[in-house]
Amino acid sequence: MGFYDSEHSSSEEPRRSGPRRGGWFLAGLVGAIVGVVVMLVLTPVLSNLGFLPYNVNTQGQTDVTGPTTTKNVKVDVNSAVTKAVSDVSPAVVGVINEQKGQDFFSALNDQYSEAALGSGIVYKKDNNYAYVVTNNHVVEGASKVQVQLDNNTKVNAQILGKDALYDLAVLRIPADKVKKVAQFGDSSDLKRGEPVVAIGNPLGFSGTVTEGIVSSNNRVIPSTHGNVSYQAPVIQTDAAINPGNSGGALVNIEGQVIGINSSKISEQDVEGIGFAIPINVAKPVIQQLETNGKVERAYLGLQIIDLSMIPAGELQKLKVPANVKSGLIVAKVSNGSPADKGGLEAGDVITEVNGKKITSYIDFSTYLYTKLKPGDTVNMKVYRFGKEKNVSFKLGGKEFS
Repeated sequence: MGFYDSEHSSSEEPRRSGPRRGGWFLAGLVGAIVGVVVMLVLTPVLSNLGFLPYNVNTQGQTDVTGPTTTKNVKVDVNSAVTKAVSDVSPAVVGVINEQKGQDFFSALNDQYSEAALGSGIVYKKDNNYAYVVTNNHVVEGASKVQVQLDNNTKVNAQILGKDALYDLAVLRIPADKVKKVAQFGDSSDLKRGEPVVAIGNPLGFSGTVTEGIVSSNNRVIPSTHGNVSYQAPVIQTDAAINPGNSGGALVNIEGQVIGINSSKISEQDVEGIGFAIPINVAKPVIQQLETNGKVERAYLGLQIIDLSMIPAGELQKLKVPANVKSGLIVAKVSNGSPADKGGLEAGDVITEVNGKKITSYIDFSTYLYTKLKPGDTVNMKVYRFGKEKNVSFKLGGKEFS
């Protein structure tokens, strides 16, 4: 009578729905087929892009991969460089130049302040002492020197000797706290492009390591001390050398010291040009400083001027032959000097020494200070007012400190 129970409602439903049932089934079937096709096409793509946790193979089988795990792997980074650094680094020390205060109260209280900080290399150890080589300019003017070891322990150091010409100094410290001594190599065997490592304390950062190559194994640069100038033999490297590296080690891949870091070109537009004293050049100087406290070099007792510096009119007065284009003019002879005893006089023009033609003052001084030694006999070819003479005498010795 206007109301329907549940049974009646269900009995009437098929009649209302009967005519549309086939359409729903067909639409569902088509949708299922399209869905399967889409999934078969897109599933491998999405899986490869990381959007799905499984892959569908071409046979329709599903390979399910479980959750991934991350594992920490320890990488062995030992190499020839790290071994070389490990071998030498404990023998590279800090060298602290301390000077007394200049004001009244500092001097009164015997106070010291740090004036310079450089590096050094422990190269020898005996029962009581260890020996450190550094640059002369690192300890120049020092009232007191301290050495800071690899473990940051500081010990007082004694300056055994200094050589300003080659910029080297040798220190002595107590041996009890020294654990490592560096090994010297052979700088004559170096090749351009050979890897090297510089170890030192740039700007106070102790134990700093920089790596590079040998840019030149046979470079010379002008060096001046007082009124003496000569061409200093150096190793050129692109390993970074900064203030504080001076006196530190330049090391080859075998962990041997082949140079003592000394200087760099610090102009604004210059990168990667540093210099080290070749260890073969330094070794005899180190030995003399350790044993004798000084280095004596050949001494003439002359004041000389490069021929190229003299005006043409003055050369005419000295009657210098027209074919003489290079040489040295003697400006003064010290009384009682080796040159005085040998008979040289002011106005003489030196053109050869031991058969070596003199091309310039620097060429001559380099030969004198690197090839000759006190006690050697020199034979000079000179012109005295146009007349050729031969002069022979023994060299004396002089310390450059």
